[in-house]
Amino acid sequence: MTSLLALLVLPAINVRDYGAKGDGVTDDTASFQRALDSAKDQGQIVEAPRGNYLFKGRINVPQGVTLQGVWLAVPSHAGIRDAGRPKPTDDGTTFLVTADKGQEAVAAFLTLGTNSSLKGVVVYYPDQKTDDVPTPYPFAVAIHGDNASVQDVELLNPYKGIDCTGAGRHLLRNIQGQPLRMGVYVDAVYDIGRIENVHWNPWWSMKPKLIEWQKSHGEGFVFGRTDWQYCTNTFCFGYGVGYRFIATKNGFCNGNFLGIGADLCQTSVQVDQSAPYGLLITNGEFVAFEGGDPTMVRVSASNTGVVRFTNCAFWGPCEQNAVVDGRGTVGFSDCTFVQWDRGNKGKAAVQALGGNVLVRGCEFREDKQHVFIGKGVQKAVLSDNIAPKEMRVNDERD
Repeated sequence: MTSLLALLVLPAINVRDYGAKGDGVTDDTASFQRALDSAKDQGQIVEAPRGNYLFKGRINVPQGVTLQGVWLAVPSHAGIRDAGRPKPTDDGTTFLVTADKGQEAVAAFLTLGTNSSLKGVVVYYPDQKTDDVPTPYPFAVAIHGDNASVQDVELLNPYKGIDCTGAGRHLLRNIQGQPLRMGVYVDAVYDIGRIENVHWNPWWSMKPKLIEWQKSHGEGFVFGRTDWQYCTNTFCFGYGVGYRFIATKNGFCNGNFLGIGADLCQTSVQVDQSAPYGLLITNGEFVAFEGGDPTMVRVSASNTGVVRFTNCAFWGPCEQNAVVDGRGTVGFSDCTFVQWDRGNKGKAAVQALGGNVLVRGCEFREDKQHVFIGKGVQKAVLSDNIAPKEMRVNDERD
């Protein structure tokens, strides 16, 4: 006997029924948009079965609609980089994007509306070159409505990954790949965004010309104004800046950042501005040894807010683990500092140039200069720290 609930549940819409070919040759943009538009009044799921879907234009996922491929967990396609590994066109649901080549400042390839979702697909830019400076494209995905999500998605090689501007309560979960210029951008979010298990690794290319450009120009995660941002279990490899916090016309960030990491970045964490309520960074692992002045933490002279690092590890070999400036307060507690002053120039692990600095209960694992306190520092608290011998502190205010 058919239940009333079963009668109310509408079947998923298949993009093949709207003309999508998935053959990697036919432009499927219009077919996908017809399928998505047909679902907007019912809030249905639009399914894209296995295939290589070519997009020469942009698509919009309407309010309350989910666009879903076959992947139930984020896949890995390193076959372009590593012989014998799967390629993005071998299996599953792959979007081949050629729209807006050479144009960065236009609308994203795929835009999600309020309560809409993207799940289970691979996004791949076949015209991008593995061994050259990357070609600009707009963001692969944009969220400009509340409660939208991107889950179980591989962004294999977009120029820019996901734009969360005006995306209250956004959810980014289980996303991996190699965005070249920028991974995630967040701004104008006034109600608790969530970024979980998002990892940027060089699956697509490690060829010298491209990766050197990425290590100079790339940014893994960029946060403007976002209130009570939650960022958990995230990672980025091979960027100029791993995590950057900036001021925009909308304001700046406060949030909880747990279990985050950055490797082979010139600067792991750069804070140009933070909110007075603070950036709370816990259980972080940060490695910097690329470029002329690799540093894990840089707090700019422009910062007036609060930044707290708790139970974090910093290692190189680098020039210094942290450079702190500005008029805000920056604290390190229960942290481990290793492998600084690679040039033996007498640099301290923590160089405080301005504002207030707190260093408490930390371990410095080298018998070198540990903390430098410049004349611009207003207040400094150093307590309960350990080193191989005595703590070596240079306070220029004395």
